[in-house]
This record gives sequence, structure tokens and C-alpha cells, in this order.
Amino acid sequence: MPAAVFASSVQRSLLSSSLRRVAVSSSAIRPVRASFGAIQTISPFAVRTMASHQKIKVKNPVVELDGDEMTRIIWQVIKDKLILPYLDIDLKYYDLGLEYRDETNDQVTIDAAEAIKKYSVGVKCATITPDEARVEEFKLKQMWLSPNGTIRNALGGTVFREPIVIPRIPRLVPGWKKPIIIGRHAFGDQYRAKDAVLPGPGKLSMVYTPEGGQPQEIEVFQFKNGGGVAQTQYNTDESITGFAHASFKLALDKELPLYMSTKNTILKKYDGRFKDIFQEIYESTYKKDFEAKKIWYEHRLIDDMVAQMIKSSGGYIMALKNYDGDVQSDIVAQGFGSLGLMTSVLITPDGKTFESEAAHGTVTRHYREHQKGNETSTNPNASSFACT
Repeated sequence: MPAAVFASSVQRSLLSSSLRRVAVSSSAIRPVRASFGAIQTISPFAVRTMASHQKIKVKNPVVELDGDEMTRIIWQVIKDKLILPYLDIDLKYYDLGLEYRDETNDQVTIDAAEAIKKYSVGVKCATITPDEARVEEFKLKQMWLSPNGTIRNALGGTVFREPIVIPRIPRLVPGWKKPIIIGRHAFGDQYRAKDAVLPGPGKLSMVYTPEGGQPQEIEVFQFKNGGGVAQTQYNTDESITGFAHASFKLALDKELPLYMSTKNTILKKYDGRFKDIFQEIYESTYKKDFEAKKIWYEHRLIDDMVAQMIKSSGGYIMALKNYDGDVQSDIVAQGFGSLGLMTSVLITPDGKTFESEAAHGTVTRHYREHQKGNETSTNPNASSFACT
């Protein structure tokens, strides 16, 4: 929907009795999103004017993925007050609340991912990824995988997270003057790994059997004094290549320099593959365009890049592996003010499929207070921006 309608109404959306918010003066000037990561202001008069017009027809269906706890409540308020009154929209609804995922043996998550593939656009509410405590709390059949991980692996692509920069909100990292965009590779690594607790002494090895070839065994470790733990993870050239193209294209679109960071000094083959593919694609496809826009691409070690990030003024894109992107995006969000002030967008390598979500969790602490009937005050901005 129009950013002006959506963002200017966000404070009024919190007047819902379900959130039990204190009333906000209707004469206040509200922050409004002008573009991805930018802020301007608009008078409430614009909301009244737009509300008097007929609904805007949305051409294509949008896949809606509902979620859990406090964000589920906020999501419904956003939809009722900011979406449905203004848009004539065909929402393809999938309930990814934990209870229904358990009821369907997580099939609903798979179905939702397929629907996003079909319709090309999805908006997702925050969801619970269960741990042992959640399994007990909800009496789950098993500890289901992260729905985010399932959807990202089904779609592929890259998750780009950018802070919503509001000048009046103080930054915990005061030197950050310009946005830092995190490009998180949304496939493989720890998020699709196989791990195990090994009960006692023995040999751990990996076996790779080429199509039509003989098995190749790689010895990993010999456990001698008791057992331990082990993990096997993977990635693919196809996915890394898509990650690279998406990152380079965004850098050109934003006219920002791009840094790709790994720990290739330790993971010489695994992380080295990321480094090599990025460099090959940059040299063959994007170097001239980067130079024309006077921006650059550089690979830097992840620990070096993190140190540089803290002392920089911002204004660049970081392309990171799955886990590194997960961690660093939260650091960037908090450094700019709040986890509730960050957009999160999954874009496939071909640029044709798009899934947007809030970058934070389900706000369990507030939900517990809501269950008790107590007043809560939850930042809805990231959930609101997911729908813009």
C-alpha cells in the first residue's frame, strides 16, 4: 500500500484495545517512510484525505504468513487498520502460528513457501522457533525447524536488512551517520546442517559419492577419550552465485560500496569458495559498472570487518554468510536504535520473488504481560514496514 498511508497511520494503529495503548494526539506530525531506509513527515490531514478515496486495487495476490505471540496481535491490528481499509487486495493466508505448524506436521510452512514461489510476493509475521522449553509449553510432537529457515531454503536468495534511520532516535553507536545494509546469504551452512551427539570413542568421517563415481571418505576426527559432538554443513555453487549477483545488483542500485566477509584464513576451502566465486563474478560482470559509479567491491576477513564497522560512519553493504549475517544484522539494528527499526527483505537471485518480514522475534515478554491483562507498549514499525 502507499507508504504515506501506511506509515503515517502506524501510531493510530496502536489505539486498538487489544494493545491497550495510550491515545496519541491527532495533531502530531508523524514519521513516514519515503523510501527504503529514509524518513520524512506528513500531516494527519493526508490520512483523512486518502481514507475518503476508494480503495486501491492491488493487481496480484500477496501471500500472508501469520505468526505468534505479541507480533501476531500487532499483525492483526496493522491489517485491520492500515491494510484492508485502503487496499482491495487478495491475501493468500497461511497460519504459521506454532500450534498450527504442529497440527500440520509443519506442512503449512512448506505450502506457504510454495505459494510465495507461485505469487512472487509474501509478507511474514514473526514466528516462534521452538526449543526444548517451547516443546514442553506447547506439547509439540517434535522440535520443528525454524519456519524462516525452511522458507529461505525453499526460495533461495539473499536477506537484505537495512536500519530504519530516524534522526531523533539516539544511536548506541553515535558514529554511524549513514545506513549499513546487511546482505545475509539465506541458504545452507548451520541452518541446514546435520549434527549429532556421539556417545563414545570412534572415528568420525565424511563420505562424498560423486554421481556415477566411487565414494570418497574424508576423516574428520578420532574420538579416543569419550564421545563428543559433530556437525556437517554444506552450500552450493549455485546458491553462492545467486548470493553474489543479488549483492552486486543491490550495491549498484544503492550506489554503495560492497564488502564480502568470511573467515577464509581458517576455512580455506569452505569460505574460500565464497571468496573465489564473488571475485570471479565481480571481475567478469560488475567491475566496470562499479567503477563507473565510483564504488568498489572488497573481500575482508569477518573479524577485521566487524572492527571496521564499529569505527566507520556507515554507508556501505556487507555481504555475509548465513550465521554471520544473522548475528551482525542484530548488532546493526541495535546500534542504530532498536531491533524494531530494521527492515528485512528476502530477494531471489532473479529479482522476481520477494518476501518481507520484521527483523525481530515474537516479543514474548510483552505477550506474557498481555496475557495477564496488563498494558503493553510494543514497537510496531518493523512489522508495519514489512507490508510496505
